Amino acid sequence: MGATESGSESAVIEVLTSGAAVEAYRSLGSLGRVGFQFAATVVLALVVLGLVQGYGTRTVETARRSPVISICIGLPSGLVLAGLASTGYILVGQSVGIFFGIPLVLLGGTTLPILLVLGFVAVGRATMARLGRDRLGSGILAGSVLCGVAGFSIGATILLAVLVASLGIGAFVRVLMSAGGTTAPDERTVPPANKI
Repeated sequence: MGATESGSESAVIEVLTSGAAVEAYRSLGSLGRVGFQFAATVVLALVVLGLVQGYGTRTVETARRSPVISICIGLPSGLVLAGLASTGYILVGQSVGIFFGIPLVLLGGTTLPILLVLGFVAVGRATMARLGRDRLGSGILAGSVLCGVAGFSIGATILLAVLVASLGIGAFVRVLMSAGGTTAPDERTVPPANKI
């Protein structure tokens, strides 16, 4: 029993510490990367926006309204998330750090792709709004096409992913910070003397 538990534990550690996913991605051809990135963005955007409708759509709207502020907030926040994930990745290889490493890797591995996809949806929706199609579905499609086209070059994919992820992370942080505030006009309170 103890041997099988240690064997499965070492298999999980080996999968987490190996760069098998990165190597498989790099071994794809340019058309394979385009198709993979397009399909992954569409599926993840539909799942995320379907599961967390309130926060997802508000993040997209916040990113569209003020992208510069979102990027300025998202770059340091993204560095913190990436730092936590990479620290967890390093800790997973250590025998002592498994307990602390796996939650950090899971935090970065789930949060970063979700917010990256929300950033692509925001960029796609802003692009389609200029063409007169300001709907969430057209934003998902346009953002997925943009992500897919970037797959022709790995360098362009990395650069675009950093910018779009910082946009999504910054917008999400702004949504979380304003969750308890009175940002919506119908939530503002007016003193009785000022009511008409």
